[in-house]
Amino acid sequence: MDQQELDRILEKYAELIIEVGLNLQGDQNLFIWAEQLEVAPLVRQVVKKAYQGGSKLVSVLWNDDQLKVARLENAPGDSFDEYPAWKTEARFNAMNAGDATLFVSGRTPNLFDGQDQDHVGRINQAYREHFKPIMELVARNAAQWCVVCPPTPDWAGAVFPGTSPEEAQLKLWEAVIKTCRLDQPDPVQFWQAYFDQIMSRGEYLTEKGYVSLAFKAPGTDLKLGLPEGHLWIGGWDVTSAGVTFAANLPSEEVFTLPHREKTEGTVTATKPLVYQGSLVEDFSLTFSGGKVVDFKAKKGEGILRNILESDPNSRFLGEVALVPHGTPISQLGFSFLNTLYDENASNHLALGNAYRFNLKGGAEMTAEQFEKAGGNESITHEDFMFGSGEMDVDGILPDGTAEAVMRAGEWAFEIS
Repeated sequence: MDQQELDRILEKYAELIIEVGLNLQGDQNLFIWAEQLEVAPLVRQVVKKAYQGGSKLVSVLWNDDQLKVARLENAPGDSFDEYPAWKTEARFNAMNAGDATLFVSGRTPNLFDGQDQDHVGRINQAYREHFKPIMELVARNAAQWCVVCPPTPDWAGAVFPGTSPEEAQLKLWEAVIKTCRLDQPDPVQFWQAYFDQIMSRGEYLTEKGYVSLAFKAPGTDLKLGLPEGHLWIGGWDVTSAGVTFAANLPSEEVFTLPHREKTEGTVTATKPLVYQGSLVEDFSLTFSGGKVVDFKAKKGEGILRNILESDPNSRFLGEVALVPHGTPISQLGFSFLNTLYDENASNHLALGNAYRFNLKGGAEMTAEQFEKAGGNESITHEDFMFGSGEMDVDGILPDGTAEAVMRAGEWAFEIS
């Protein structure tokens, strides 16, 4: 791919982000959290498109993951509970004021391999605690927000080891172009129509009113309760002001919140979990009364423990999402080592915080009311993948009748 072709792709990508992901409104301001300096070419295109669309102010907060490595290797051992609060305060203030927010990341999945995992855990815990007020706004869809992950050299090298940096970057770009449908004549038009279809599946599942879901696959035998009034969301999200947007690009899922106290059984992950620059692989979780009571992992068990011990509610679930095995991401046949892409190749669950908009009236509830209704509040929300082409999913109706929702990883029902 030459520079001219890459520039054309970046322009289409930025247009998709502004018009579909964020659905930026008139003179609405935009706040961008850029996780790596290498994502600058896309960020510049997004800024340009935002101003062309009428935005009065676009603010960009730049980060550099390599600075975290420098900190881990050189900072005093008693300093890792510190966090620059102004960073999360800026992001909170923007969203609280009604600005659209964009998170751009191409994080290296094995960035912190070989580092002191206690120090890594303390840095992550400090971030989670400062991020909590932002998560509360996100959980209510206070304003449009969107997450995108363009390729970066180190990420590409981790996904395609043994290839040259140039070849790895090209292969990852080809995969992103395919999964984000940037190869379509009009990606904006494609996603608008496609999100309408996904939304219809969510509406179908909401109308069904299942009281629980049963998942069966090799290594997984799980029954997951659903709270009364749960809402399945897919395709389009809607802000509290009624503006539609797409929180993830790409997105293939329909999702809702589980009842925090009604998950039983064992689930085995089918893809690695990438968490803040560390990998957790070949792991399983056992639930009783909605809570993780046992866990194991062949790699990264300490990282998994850190996630589960984030706060008292991080051992409960906050999300269940259904994704057909036949999605373009899944059919590529490799792991992106990136949650945005991998979660849209597989059924997945999230440990920790639930989204208020997944429960009827949830945005208006107090924390106590939300928990009593079955919702979970936590400083973490961490997705992990457990779906496959061997998974069957049943929906259980209030009278105990079981209906096929998925068979062999694919939808078992049609929508009109």
